[in-house]
Amino acid sequence: MDKNTFTGLFLIMIVLAGSFYFFKPSEAELKKESARIAADSVAKRGAATGSATPAAAKASPASTVLDSATLKGPFGTNLTGTEKTTVLENDKLKLTLTNKGGKILAVEVKHEKSFTGKPLVLFSGNTNKFGLKLNVNGKIINTNDLYFTSTTTGTAVTMRANYSADKYVEFFYDLQPNKNNVTFNINLNGLNQVVQGNAVTLNWETTLMQQEKSVKNEQRYSAPYYKYLDKNPDHLDFAKDVKEDLTEGKIEWVAFKQHFFSGVLVPKDGFNKAEIEVKVSTTPGEIKWYGANLQLPFNQLAAQSYAMNFYFGNNKFSELQKQGHEIEKIVEMGYWPLKYINRFVVLPVFNFLEGFGWGYGLIILVLTVLLKVALSPLTYKSYISMAKMRILKPEMDEIKAKVGEDNATLLQQEYLKLYKQVGVNPLGGCLPMVLQLPIVMAFFFFFPNLFELRGESFLWMHDLSTYDEFIKFGFTVPFIGDHLSLMCILMTISTLIFTYFNNQVSGATGQMKYIGYIMPIVFLGVLNDYPAGLNYYYFLANMLTFGQQFLIKRMVNDEKIHAILRDNKAKPEEKKKKSKFQTRLDDYMRQQQQTKIQEKKSK
Repeated sequence: MDKNTFTGLFLIMIVLAGSFYFFKPSEAELKKESARIAADSVAKRGAATGSATPAAAKASPASTVLDSATLKGPFGTNLTGTEKTTVLENDKLKLTLTNKGGKILAVEVKHEKSFTGKPLVLFSGNTNKFGLKLNVNGKIINTNDLYFTSTTTGTAVTMRANYSADKYVEFFYDLQPNKNNVTFNINLNGLNQVVQGNAVTLNWETTLMQQEKSVKNEQRYSAPYYKYLDKNPDHLDFAKDVKEDLTEGKIEWVAFKQHFFSGVLVPKDGFNKAEIEVKVSTTPGEIKWYGANLQLPFNQLAAQSYAMNFYFGNNKFSELQKQGHEIEKIVEMGYWPLKYINRFVVLPVFNFLEGFGWGYGLIILVLTVLLKVALSPLTYKSYISMAKMRILKPEMDEIKAKVGEDNATLLQQEYLKLYKQVGVNPLGGCLPMVLQLPIVMAFFFFFPNLFELRGESFLWMHDLSTYDEFIKFGFTVPFIGDHLSLMCILMTISTLIFTYFNNQVSGATGQMKYIGYIMPIVFLGVLNDYPAGLNYYYFLANMLTFGQQFLIKRMVNDEKIHAILRDNKAKPEEKKKKSKFQTRLDDYMRQQQQTKIQEKKSK
């Protein structure tokens, strides 16, 4: 080793020795570093075992309690862990809860199947979110991202996420025996020193999975519902993506409604306001995505609690009625006045017939018979009015030949004179049909939303709540779809036959004769995807109308009607008993005469 190398190494040793002496840590710094290493060790052991409570929390009072804010931020000890599930079940529900987010991961409704025959699961998996959004030191903490500590006691499960030893978020679930209800409580303990603001947000999101055969129908009747205190329930749009802010007052409940099943959350003291959203899904096997941000008051109390109740189950009207809060109104009964007809007339009669234990095919038949009997006076009146118009047709043709078609105003006046002379109301055949229309339309809403028909078979129809596939194309045909429903075909044929015989009764000619044949063809395309139970009802209604008209035709003699019309025409004007229509007709004729006089004077 030469002299220069030796000198260099000697100087380096002196520098190193000096640095060790002058830069060694103080006793205070050594203690602080020891505490940091111990904290990291505790956090790693907690993450490996899935425990959310650090060992330091069990230290003696003289030792320092570790605040989670020192461990990777707020609720730092709960940011990592191993997902574990807990199952609660009774005779009606099977709930799967997870410690990841402390939420209900999946809900299975027992004794019900999807259209594929699999267990009916309302929601499941990571697309389902349920948790609080907390503002901690300006940072939003979502409990969906935290790993909770789970404790099971009988039918109840408690999920807890610790901020520190005496500060925590706790979710409590209790599945009630033999019910579709889950008691749900939120407890915020000691977080008044941590959470900022005077409100916390409860976030609920889920993706509805396909349960029924017709995706189109399931989407048509699925939407988020809500109810303001002291107001009727309302819902978001059924057909398109929409987001709505609910700020008009206390919100009594929120429901994620699917066609035949729902999840409903009812808080004891209501939500202050909410933001609800729906998106129509285009992914196979999915129906829609729902999202809700529900605001709860936070009064900065040391112990803040929120009591709530879940309902998970079917949309049977009577079952929802038991829940109170007008939740049964999520079952669509149609617009005014259709919903009142369905709720207070059709549904009670249907429930009465259901009590006999008959099959639903027979119940629909009897219901249709009762309806037709109740409407038979209107049917009879409509038939007689159309028969009078048919008998008058030869005289109307004579007037038309005499006056000509060029002067439409004069022709109409001559027709009105004839109606007045014989005492006929030309609208008499239409008015009874118009009065029957609300009943017919009411059933259009009643059967597609009737849970009782779900899974019920009749003849070749395996499920009256959806369409029957007589022919499956394997491809989509414009206007028709990918199938043909046999009951829809029978309904269309019966409507065409009904139109033919109706034209014979009314004596319709020209364009009016053929317009009636267009609508049944349109209905074939529209109703082909609708429930077989609805098409079955329309088919029965047509067939029973045939029967009624046959009986009326046997009872009514056209010659007698013609004789009555001739007698009315021969009576002196002063002896004729005027109907309301004839009175209005006289007024109209006088106005026409006065108009003619005024026109002559002006000339």
